[in-house]
Amino acid sequence: MGVTRPKVGVAVLTMGDRMPELRALLDSVAKQDEPTARIVVVGNGCALPGLPDGVVGVELVENLGVSGGRNVAWRRLREFGDVDVLVDLDDDGLLVDADVVRRIADLHEAEDRLGIVSFRIADETGETQRRHIPRLRAKDPMRRGLVTTFLGGGHSLSMEMLEQTGGWPDAFFFTHEETDLAWRALDAGWDVLYEPQLVLQHPRTSPARHAVYHRMTARNRVWLAKRHLPAPLVPAYLGVWIVLTVARTRSAAGLRAWFDGFAEGVRTSGGPRKPMRWRTVVRMARLGRPPVI
Repeated sequence: MGVTRPKVGVAVLTMGDRMPELRALLDSVAKQDEPTARIVVVGNGCALPGLPDGVVGVELVENLGVSGGRNVAWRRLREFGDVDVLVDLDDDGLLVDADVVRRIADLHEAEDRLGIVSFRIADETGETQRRHIPRLRAKDPMRRGLVTTFLGGGHSLSMEMLEQTGGWPDAFFFTHEETDLAWRALDAGWDVLYEPQLVLQHPRTSPARHAVYHRMTARNRVWLAKRHLPAPLVPAYLGVWIVLTVARTRSAAGLRAWFDGFAEGVRTSGGPRKPMRWRTVVRMARLGRPPVI
């Protein structure tokens, strides 16, 4: 990139239960001052009635989860052959500014090794929840800079980076799929940037609203470690998360589900193992988040 202006494509997943919100989001994409090259909406186990003209719909018979659905969207955009940067947006989000696509193209045009740009997630009042700041001990949501993970609700991905890393981890379904992709991108030499000027307005929610949250969060945490960490760091990383989870979880049922998921992660595979290089571990530590937490 850098020689020609990067072309931006947008991908949205939906389960068909937020159609008014989805239409509002697509309207906000249509109002961007730099048009997108393509827009793909994936119906994750649902039909897609009444999409706007120019929006490509892909209806899946079954729900493949966040990871599987986003891989479908990525591959559909790849088939067109004219998209350089993919922007994923939650179907209940909203682009409140009209310059988001232009800013994304500017960022990727300026930096060849920019693999991922994380948006800032803000509610209707403009407030960003602490869990939506992709840093440790970070209280300022407006602090821009390189990070080690990104937010699933709104982000851009270099198509070249996706080709090199292999895309989203299908088996994860939901939770930690962003960290899995970010770790692979970092290990391949790509940058992950948090840019708070890029805003996705999103209703204030809790991830625990999903019934499978505790189980999948634990299972995928184990898979993440088994797939990507050097052997000495695996027990350290998982040990830290056991302590944190026990200290933070107020629900006995939630804690039982978490440990059930942890056991499932230990005995099953989330994909092939390819531990990151130690220099990637050092790089992550310098960015403020060594891969032990």
